[in-house]
Amino acid sequence: MPRTTSQPRPTKVPEIRRGDEVLVLSGKDAGKRGTIDRVVAPDRVVVEGINVAKRHTKPRRQQRAGDRMPRIQQGGILDIAQPLHMSNVMVICPSCGQPTRVKHREIGDKNVRVCGNCGEQLNREGRA
Repeated sequence: MPRTTSQPRPTKVPEIRRGDEVLVLSGKDAGKRGTIDRVVAPDRVVVEGINVAKRHTKPRRQQRAGDRMPRIQQGGILDIAQPLHMSNVMVICPSCGQPTRVKHREIGDKNVRVCGNCGEQLNREGRA
């Protein structure tokens, strides 16, 4: 039997966003802090300077449409941050500075993320 709802559901607010400061809970970098560089998948995040892998690259030629002389991309060893599962990181509250679980509260007509410890809003100024 299909479920009927009288009111539309509010949009889901993501738990972790780009720019959040997080604490790594498990793995080789457990206990380190960093900021979220990007959210790769619905359940994976890349943290700056955490879970770094070395990538060996070969020098390659890059030829563009208008170039007479091809450019050579330099080879070498690159340090690339690899994605972590979202369950292995915990958001750090900007106001109390403690790792916290994220709660959601409706303020007016908006859903916002709230610190589980102090109750302060986790959204920074200039972000919705």
